[in-house]
Amino acid sequence: MPEKLEQLYEGKAKKVYRTTDPDLFMVDYKDDATAFNGAKKGTIQNKGVLNNRISAVFFKLLEEKGIPTHFVELVSDREMLVKSLKIILIEVIVRNIAAGSLAKRLGLPEGTPMSRPVLEFYYKDDKLGDPMINEYHIRALDLATPEQIDTIKDIALKVNDILLEYLSDKKIDLVDFKLEFGLHKGQVVLGDEISPDTCRFWDRDTREKLDKDRFRRDLGSVEEAYEEVFRRLTGKSSDQK
Repeated sequence: MPEKLEQLYEGKAKKVYRTTDPDLFMVDYKDDATAFNGAKKGTIQNKGVLNNRISAVFFKLLEEKGIPTHFVELVSDREMLVKSLKIILIEVIVRNIAAGSLAKRLGLPEGTPMSRPVLEFYYKDDKLGDPMINEYHIRALDLATPEQIDTIKDIALKVNDILLEYLSDKKIDLVDFKLEFGLHKGQVVLGDEISPDTCRFWDRDTREKLDKDRFRRDLGSVEEAYEEVFRRLTGKSSDQK
């Protein structure tokens, strides 16, 4: 196991550390919660533990299905060993059901199913508020090559198909989710996390929100929602090993 060295980066939800292996980083998941580009801040108890372990479940599933991810192994309840990535400054959103900004932009009632998945790109820049961009912007800003864009789109839609099928028998609707990518030794690899922070999960029967919208919209029971997602994925509570 490589040793954790100095901190390289601290984001809103995670800290990233260099390790004694130059090809590997250590990610430490935090309990800090933010919304609306950092305008709203708070703490969700045990969020770091839950998001770390939930992300590991999803990354392992995707790796088994042939999706290249940065995941290597869980190190502790809050820490994950990952491949070192040069981050591509594009956030990819895949939407199956209208919610959030999509519902507002298109004037759709929240909960309207889309006839096919909608894929959107956003420029990863907190100072600009992560604005929506298209492939012309990506090319003009040299954020990714045409081949890399095609790979990102292909992976994103495959991830959607895999997660939709996997979550179906967990009685969870995958409303939408955010993906981030990077380059590891020249290969486009899925990075970041897949968790209730980055996905909208709804209970299939009650339509209850099981994700960060509970924090964004002051709905309460935020910790319980994250815990419920973990329980449905693993059949265990987060205090069980």
